[in-house]
Amino acid sequence: MNVITEAIQVKEIKNGSIISPRGFLTGGTHAGLRYSKKDVGMIYSEVPANSAAVYTLNSFQAAPIKVTKDSLAESGLLQAVVVNSACANACTGEKGLKDAYEMRKLAAAKLQIDEHLVAVASTGVIGEYLAMDKVSKGIEEVVLDQNQESAADFQTAILTTDTGMKKCCYSVEMNGVTVYMGGAAKGSGMIHPNMATMLGFITTDANISSKHLHSALREITNISFNQITVDGDTSTNDMVLVMANGEANNEELTPEHPDWNLFISLLSSTCKDLAKQIAKDGEGATKLIEVEVIGAQSNQDACKIAKQIVGSNLVKTAIYGSDANWGRIIGAIGRAGVEINSETVTITIGPIVMLKNSEPQKFSEEDALEYLKQDFIQIFVDLQMGDGEGKAWGCDLSYDYVKINASYRT
Repeated sequence: MNVITEAIQVKEIKNGSIISPRGFLTGGTHAGLRYSKKDVGMIYSEVPANSAAVYTLNSFQAAPIKVTKDSLAESGLLQAVVVNSACANACTGEKGLKDAYEMRKLAAAKLQIDEHLVAVASTGVIGEYLAMDKVSKGIEEVVLDQNQESAADFQTAILTTDTGMKKCCYSVEMNGVTVYMGGAAKGSGMIHPNMATMLGFITTDANISSKHLHSALREITNISFNQITVDGDTSTNDMVLVMANGEANNEELTPEHPDWNLFISLLSSTCKDLAKQIAKDGEGATKLIEVEVIGAQSNQDACKIAKQIVGSNLVKTAIYGSDANWGRIIGAIGRAGVEINSETVTITIGPIVMLKNSEPQKFSEEDALEYLKQDFIQIFVDLQMGDGEGKAWGCDLSYDYVKINASYRT
């Protein structure tokens, strides 16, 4: 079965969400960490779920990440996740770590499960202590359910400067069994993974071990979440976590199983969808930018160049201003640290060829302006050196980005 066929078999569930897979419940509430919006959320699986996570590579990893690593190290199983927004609980020393473990303890007591079956995540301002009285109240008040309202409660409780919820759901047929995967994410600024200020939570009813789930997640993260950038900053709290509770009762998935590539496509569709939603919602953004590079010597080279282009402030500001300045794209390619042939590069913005075999092409500035006024901009680069290909996603850089981040704590 080829990649195209697998992608076709993966179906998007338009009204689905993180609770669409069997056996998952969610909830969220306003505990007072934020002025008025929901700020404490929980995910619960009716049975312990094989789980895996990837984390920020920032040297200052926040306390919740340490606690989640501790939980997963116990058995690779999770049954619940507790999340708060407004406060990152990062760079908070021993007290911060104690508070993160207390969040785990409170959630476990509420659900009457072992503490090591609970993961913890936080997002918000760095260097401030959690208001544990409010967190405790919030955990106690969260009502877990399996409906779209409860999903929305969770999806809004994890947001910070995001302008809206980020969610998706996909399914695929495996030997007559429908396997579902749902996701929720947050992220708007400080996005430049490996990983950045983003949280991603994915649920699935697939039957797969923690070991193989972790392998799949690492593979897909590199071509999804790690290929987005908003502002080049990497934060302290980022995490993508997947819970697989096996409630679909499909045959256990392994790399040798004939349906393994179907599962990879399912996970890829979910992660890429969430990643693009994060990129589109970059702070102050008005446009989503997708860069596709082909003809590289390797996929890794192509991905590196694509991310260099979409992360260039000069490219981002040109897109914001609807300026077809392809010279900025060339500049980004040349400083990506990847071997290229400077005589064979072709650049296309949308349907308009700007550069062919490194020779400038005549094009209509009016047509280019009209295309660049859209809210989804595609840039294509063909290096004509090999079979490597890769994509990256980002957003334009507007005046509002400065306004939002100049007053983030106020």
